Amino acid sequence: MKKLGIGVSVIVVGLAAFLGYARTFGFDPAPVAPGLWLSGEVAEAPANWDALDAPGLTGIETRQHFASWLAHSVTATRFHMDGKLYLGSGYPAGIKLPNGRHWNKNLLANPYLRVRIAGKIYEGHATYLEDGPERQALIRKYGPMFWAAGFYLHVWRVDPPK
Repeated sequence: MKKLGIGVSVIVVGLAAFLGYARTFGFDPAPVAPGLWLSGEVAEAPANWDALDAPGLTGIETRQHFASWLAHSVTATRFHMDGKLYLGSGYPAGIKLPNGRHWNKNLLANPYLRVRIAGKIYEGHATYLEDGPERQALIRKYGPMFWAAGFYLHVWRVDPPK
């Protein structure tokens, strides 16, 4: 029993040390694997996001829906239109929001997010776009690049933090 207690203690201390390191220095997502906290310089969100419309991966950091103190980060597609920033989340046919993507489930529970573009981190509030004129204009502009039969693109607009 004493060995079990020591083993559990070692695991708990190791996990706490890892989370402390990840929180301090970041634990970025890979292109196909999630991470925890994003690393980078925190910056003021621009009034016009179009200036940041450059190729590259976009890191998105959300808060876990079951533990808001714990971050979850992924890479995703971003779009720019009329000075606003949008994030895309593609779903195969038959999978309903938010079941296909963990970060979407997190945003529905808590819309606070951080977005990393070109090494800078911007805080924001995610607003899900239902089918409407704004989403349709975005799909018309970018749709042919990200659309396939049996595929649905869910879109989130990044607004200033609330």
